[in-house]
Amino acid sequence: MAKTNFETIKYEVADNVLTVTLNRPDKMNAFTHVMMDELIAACDAADADDNVRAIIVTGAGKAFCAGADLSEGGKTFDRAARSDRKTAPLRPNGEVEWSDDAVRDGGGRVTLRMYRCLKPIIGAINGAAVGIGVTMQLPMDIRIASESARFGFVFARRGIVPEACSSWFLPRIVGISQALEWCYSGRVFDAQEALRGRLVSKVVPADELMTTARAIAREIAENSAPVSIALIRQMMWRLSAMDDPMEAHKIDSRGIYSRGASPDVREGVMAFLEKRPAKFTQTVSKDMPSYFPWWDEREYK
Repeated sequence: MAKTNFETIKYEVADNVLTVTLNRPDKMNAFTHVMMDELIAACDAADADDNVRAIIVTGAGKAFCAGADLSEGGKTFDRAARSDRKTAPLRPNGEVEWSDDAVRDGGGRVTLRMYRCLKPIIGAINGAAVGIGVTMQLPMDIRIASESARFGFVFARRGIVPEACSSWFLPRIVGISQALEWCYSGRVFDAQEALRGRLVSKVVPADELMTTARAIAREIAENSAPVSIALIRQMMWRLSAMDDPMEAHKIDSRGIYSRGASPDVREGVMAFLEKRPAKFTQTVSKDMPSYFPWWDEREYK
């Protein structure tokens, strides 16, 4: 059974909705290597649990996530200067072996796992969200913010670069010009600017944030076929980046053909005709179509 007891996050399932809460409130939920491992494990557990129909991610206390834990000071991002992190081997010419697993960015490991998730993810951004605190949100499908939320792609102000695959996600969400403006300046901006820039879809009062997130999650959980949701999520994320709509047509066609003969589709159509709620019985763990996955998973090299 997948792990669901954690040190840096809370993992709570109720009414088919998993709520993952970043839980280091005394540190403004600053991101650590342990949190990285636990967020990945939480996605693993959610995918394996057919009782989970949707996921909400939020933060404990006043912050969502204030970025990387900077308690190591200037050594924070220097692998070679830290005894708790593995360094990459060197090539014979003294060059770093860039394809070694030790080079990989921890935030990217998290966002790649979210990207592969089979359950919809809703970000409920309750407060400060900077650095990895904002880039980890990008593979979430829906992001809503409290009026008190603040966002910042602060990397250039720290002398580093955007991470967590955000150079792929962010321009697709907000457009290249907006992405570059935020990343070039590194300034922290408020929830209304995030809304105008399409980083979030809704801004609500702080006391309405979780109620709003849960309403969205419950609507998905109560009315949608889990296998359809899993397929739709991967279709939208993966096919929107293809170079020709024919690539989408190939997968759409497989989906319509295979799902068209499924018990879920028969139930969905009859429920509509009979004006009653549908009761979908197929599960992600057992009933994904044989063509799934249609891609070869990329390796880090």
